[in-house]
Amino acid sequence: MTMQYHSTRGTAPALDFEGAMLAGLARDGGLYVPAEIPVMPPADIAALAGRPYEEVALRVMQPFTGLSEARLGDLIGRAYAGFGHDVRAPLVQIAPSHFLLELFHGPTLAFKDFAMQLIGQLFQDVMRRRGERITIVGATSGDTGSAAIEAFRGLDNVECFILFPQGRVSEVQRRQMTTPVEPNVHALAVEGDFDDCQAAVKAMFNDHAFRDRVGLTAVNSINWARVLAQVVYYFSAAVALGAPGRSVGFTVPTGNFGDIFAGYVARSMGLPIDRLVIATNRNDILHRTFQTGTHRKEGVQPTISPSMDIQVSSNFERALYMAYDRDGRAVAQLMEELRAEGGFAISQGAMEALRDIYTSGRASEEETGATIRDTYARTGQTICPHTAVGVKVASEITADSPMVTLATAHPAKFPDAVEAATGHRPALPPRMADLFERPERLTDVPNDLGRLKSLIDERIA
Repeated sequence: MTMQYHSTRGTAPALDFEGAMLAGLARDGGLYVPAEIPVMPPADIAALAGRPYEEVALRVMQPFTGLSEARLGDLIGRAYAGFGHDVRAPLVQIAPSHFLLELFHGPTLAFKDFAMQLIGQLFQDVMRRRGERITIVGATSGDTGSAAIEAFRGLDNVECFILFPQGRVSEVQRRQMTTPVEPNVHALAVEGDFDDCQAAVKAMFNDHAFRDRVGLTAVNSINWARVLAQVVYYFSAAVALGAPGRSVGFTVPTGNFGDIFAGYVARSMGLPIDRLVIATNRNDILHRTFQTGTHRKEGVQPTISPSMDIQVSSNFERALYMAYDRDGRAVAQLMEELRAEGGFAISQGAMEALRDIYTSGRASEEETGATIRDTYARTGQTICPHTAVGVKVASEITADSPMVTLATAHPAKFPDAVEAATGHRPALPPRMADLFERPERLTDVPNDLGRLKSLIDERIA
């Protein structure tokens, strides 16, 4: 039977995997989640040990997709062929029971490549079979946008628009979005912060006439296929460290909650994850939520870990849906309170359910820089500021099982912060050595929904 996907707000029609992937955001404003999470028997998890990453991906993802093994396997193979490491997501030990999971060997040097390269293949496959075109509009705090543009550049059936906050991404991140020459990808620098960009994208999806006219779909972490692709590296890492024979913990630097929700899915599938640790920078709405039981927005403060400079954590809605026992009406009410009042209180039962699964911590700017410096001094390992937030939070947790911190980006994407901490300026990999010499192509736009929609209409025409 084909897996069905339901909206977190309870009133949109159920869709199959392909429909949920193409829709991105549900018609009722909610996010799609699988009607059930299939459990992988311990023997099947154990059998993943030593297998190529692509095979692990096929075994983990296939039950969710309804695609044949041959077709999905072919798309996975194409998606990861361009990665710069044969293991795809290698582990590196930095302390006796602490490991980094290097997720930056893809074409744009960030963990987003694992999902985006695969989504590019999936979308192109569907559109070719249907003979249709789609318009992708996404918001980025840095890494999603470059990964999306890299994944969709030059594809026949896709027009891709990425909104990013002007002056609030690193130069490397910006240039990765603005230097591709293919005419079907468009980098839009918005006057505002990431939450402004994300709000504009959500508003476009909720304008159903515009959505239908341009064939709109989303590749932000609200897209279920993004989350599903990220589930895979939890399995590859945990099995390498002895799962299912022993438990493993994961610390995840996160702002939008998508990457750590993927860990929840892996855990629900039967992977023995004993701790999922949310690591935030000083934009710590998620940490404050777990400390207080109240989820309330404050202003976004720029940091040296800009991909986490977020106060509207879209994927947290999926975690709430699970914590409220899949009660879409309750989630819709919370999301309305967030929109109208800037926050909401979580019920005691739901908060207990969340704390059973997740813990949290935060790192200040000073602690982030100190962690980059100390890790380099102790191990010779250079880490990016986002990874440093995770390492700092993970270092405060004591447990018997191994801890894996997700190393979400290559340090060369944030050379100024790394150099300030270590005195050492990390170099880009050879395949990107000429990035600063390539001409840029971008459009400055005001934070105005009408202007943004008009620009998209004009470019598509």
